[in-house]
Amino acid sequence: MTEEPAKLPRLTLARQIRDSLVASIVSGHFGPGERLVETRLAATYGTSQAPVREALRELEAMRLVETQPRRGTFVRPFVQETLRESYVVRAALEETATRLALLAGTVPVEAMRADVEAMRAAAESGDGEASARASVSFHRRVVEAAHNDLLKLTWEGLQIEARTSVTMVATEVDLHDIVRDHADLLAALEGGDLEAACRHARDHQWHYADLPHDAHGRTRDSAAG
Repeated sequence: MTEEPAKLPRLTLARQIRDSLVASIVSGHFGPGERLVETRLAATYGTSQAPVREALRELEAMRLVETQPRRGTFVRPFVQETLRESYVVRAALEETATRLALLAGTVPVEAMRADVEAMRAAAESGDGEASARASVSFHRRVVEAAHNDLLKLTWEGLQIEARTSVTMVATEVDLHDIVRDHADLLAALEGGDLEAACRHARDHQWHYADLPHDAHGRTRDSAAG
């Protein structure tokens, strides 16, 4: 007798639905102002409304959709701009966290090295979710090492874990590139050059803002050259 496969936990299913909706919104399949109906989405995904509702709640926290009383949930305009804005703010926060942690000598290098190895293992197995978790852990360690509660609260308020997953879905980023980028960032932290490490921390996030210019005012084309 063939054993029935275990059902996915609701949170995992909600996350899968969230990522699928993100891909549909970013690709334009669901356009600005389009209504997302729970019952229809539940039917599409072959599930109950509970995980769909959970997924929509996460998207609303990330400002990708908005819920209007007695009307429903709608895709927000300017979704790409919302993602860009979050990375510009995050760049400033992580540059400051890097400066504070380096000045205090509290950067947890060994733990961050383990995070990079976790990203490497995730890249080898093609596990995007594990890569995202390790990336968030890496950056959270720097923020916590800054020992500034308001900075940490603001950083967490950006819904970092969810936005990291969104970026990976939206940009189809290469998991091996994630390993390389974080290894370079860790090397900058270990190098001990305060200004270089802070600049690297800022540029690492600014890259994902996908603006026509970098943090130094150079156009993307000239910055790449």
